[in-house]
Amino acid sequence: MQVRVVTSAVALGVLAVAVLGLYLSFSVRDGLFDQRLDQIERENAAVTQDVRTRLAATAATQTGEQQALLRDVILSLSAGGSSAQEYFLRQAPGQQLPLVDSSSRQGLAVGDVVTPELRAATLATEDQVLQSVPIPVDFTESGAEEPGVVVGATVDLPSAGIFELYSLYSLASEQETLRFVQRTLALGAVAILAMIGLLTWTVTRQTVAPVRRAATAAARLGEGHLDVRVPGSRGQDELATLARTFNEMADNLEEQIARMEELSAAQRRFVSDVSHELRTPLTTIRMAGEVIHSARDDLEPSARRSAELLQTQLDRFEELLTDLLEISRFDAGAAVLDVEQQDLRGVVTAVVDTCAPLAERKSVFLSVDMPDERTTADIDPRRVERILRNLVVNAIEHAEGKPVEITVGQDARAVAVVVRDHGVGLTPEQLNRVFDRFWRADPARARTTGGTGLGLAISQEDARLHGGRLDAWGRPGHGASFRLTLPRRAGIEVERPPLPVEGPSRSGGQHVPTGQVPVVNPPTGPTPTAIPDLPPEEDHR
Repeated sequence: MQVRVVTSAVALGVLAVAVLGLYLSFSVRDGLFDQRLDQIERENAAVTQDVRTRLAATAATQTGEQQALLRDVILSLSAGGSSAQEYFLRQAPGQQLPLVDSSSRQGLAVGDVVTPELRAATLATEDQVLQSVPIPVDFTESGAEEPGVVVGATVDLPSAGIFELYSLYSLASEQETLRFVQRTLALGAVAILAMIGLLTWTVTRQTVAPVRRAATAAARLGEGHLDVRVPGSRGQDELATLARTFNEMADNLEEQIARMEELSAAQRRFVSDVSHELRTPLTTIRMAGEVIHSARDDLEPSARRSAELLQTQLDRFEELLTDLLEISRFDAGAAVLDVEQQDLRGVVTAVVDTCAPLAERKSVFLSVDMPDERTTADIDPRRVERILRNLVVNAIEHAEGKPVEITVGQDARAVAVVVRDHGVGLTPEQLNRVFDRFWRADPARARTTGGTGLGLAISQEDARLHGGRLDAWGRPGHGASFRLTLPRRAGIEVERPPLPVEGPSRSGGQHVPTGQVPVVNPPTGPTPTAIPDLPPEEDHR
């Protein structure tokens, strides 16, 4: 911003100085020229009148006397202290008196400065006539010239007739004065522009510096540094008001976030405490329920049905408590990985075997596509199996009897599993909330597997715990797809997953990623680009 303001100010300054400089230059030029012309007109009028008086008073009648008189007049004018550089006498048309054009400057003749137009104008009036002409400075090949003015007038010599008197005046002094003024204006313009730039830089720096400090503080505040404040809040000007307002906003924000953190911590403690406290009565109720359930054949039909419902709801209640405890561990940062090197194909096979009865009941065909080579990675098998089981069960529930495709892929840095169904699909709004806790795409939809609404939220946390990511894609009427991507080693950052999130069936739709989750700190040394330290039989390539 500061550079833009200074550039704009200097550009406007250049324009203003250029316009002002041109105006002053033209004004000085016209003033010098007009003043010099007035001086020339007055001086030449006096000279012409003096020559006319001398010629009118002469008694010379002989040709030689007349020629000598005219020569003396020219010489006296040249030596008379006038500002004219040269005087010329020329015969008027029809003049019979022989007269040689006179000039004290070597090589300069009347024809060099007197044009036919000037002669015609001079002969047409008794007043003096002026014309601007270039005056040769020298007669070399350089052709240097200086500005000048020629003044023409007619004089009458009794008994001889009319002659043309021309006076040559140089404007070199005025030209040099104009050049000096122009140089001075140019130097002054440079100095003014430098001052404009310096002043603008100083003023904008005083203005931009507090704004820059506020922007830096806002950026650090956005990064989570809630104790950052903007200095310079003293005073009554606008910048001080901005600093005070920002600091007040930061104070309020810090207070609100602290209050939210306290509420969140209290909520987590409540969920954790309630979950733990419910374990004991749930165990007692389950023991009693199992006794009743084992003796259900001896009960009345209505009591038998109640025993079965009691057992089912106890299973669901226990599952909900387990999920709540797992969520509380994630919130408290107490979740840890039990990592071991595993072939992901074995985990996928185990999940498919577990979900096969449900798929058979729902008339859903499970299609599995896995590479022939080993797909090894450092994973927690229990957590990864839980992720894949949630994804496959959800796909079966929403497949509407259509096939579910499970694809396994890998590259040098990561392994991935894509679970794709062709059922009801997901809208963009649903995709944005699919990983929210206790959220269901269709709360009224009948489920055969219970479900707590925490499965995908826990799956996402499990993926993050591995340093991986869980992405979702969906399109209404075209199904949904979920992709689990895990690094093959801790610390490897996955830039491009091995499989597209849409899965092998490319049907278009909208891809709404859940975002790259934080990766655990990589080990020291160069970032690995391949799987290190694998036994030969576990080479993934």
